[in-house]
Amino acid sequence: MNYTAITDIHAEELKLYHQFREHAFKADGSFIADSPKVVNLLIEEKVEVKSILATQSYYDEHKALLENLEDAIFYLASKEQMQDLVGHKIHHNVMMHGIRPKESALNDLGDNILMLDEISSTQNIGAIARSAAAIGIDSYLVPTYGPHPYARRALRVSMGHIAMLKTHVYSDLKLTLAELKKNGYRIYAAEVCEGSTPLNQVKVTQKWVLLMGHEGTGLSKEILSLCDEVVTIEMMEGVKSFNVGIAASIMMYKFKHNA
Repeated sequence: MNYTAITDIHAEELKLYHQFREHAFKADGSFIADSPKVVNLLIEEKVEVKSILATQSYYDEHKALLENLEDAIFYLASKEQMQDLVGHKIHHNVMMHGIRPKESALNDLGDNILMLDEISSTQNIGAIARSAAAIGIDSYLVPTYGPHPYARRALRVSMGHIAMLKTHVYSDLKLTLAELKKNGYRIYAAEVCEGSTPLNQVKVTQKWVLLMGHEGTGLSKEILSLCDEVVTIEMMEGVKSFNVGIAASIMMYKFKHNA
């Protein structure tokens, strides 16, 4: 392996690592990931790697994993230089510039889909992706008007497991729901409202979409009317709702093991 030693952590060729602290990507699909667990999983899932910025200890420990990255640039930095780049003390020793995988077409998604309407928290985007991968839900539908799953914080929270999912980014919720119905999916909306089906009583079809709404406002009545069934997690009196990431995990598990 050939390393490019860094003398100036603020050099032009490293500008991307500074700019992408909390931003997901440019037009070319670039993203920045950090921490060995996240970076290594992305590499194992064959995500395209443009460059790696790491300490010698990381390169030494993971040499076998990195040997097949023929087109990647390996920047060599000290822990102090990396801390200078991030702006605070860090507990990891690697960052990666990658290109997010090609988006899956709507017709190429799996039988079980976790779909988000509007989630404002990048952390929730990542947490839901990690749960979906763990439970075996392989398809993730997110809107253009929310955080992208390859945003740096979402990647970190998902521990890189977003790379195990087929991801599709849609722009029009109503049209996408209509298309999914044409493709044979039953649309289940997660919402606390009158007339909803308790989760322990839901009968799940083979092909389904579980739609989660905004953390605060949930799903609108208009969107609920477009869904086939509304499902609610039974809760103790006086508790209005779960965190959306927790709710998604509970419901995905039930749906996966009730189909």
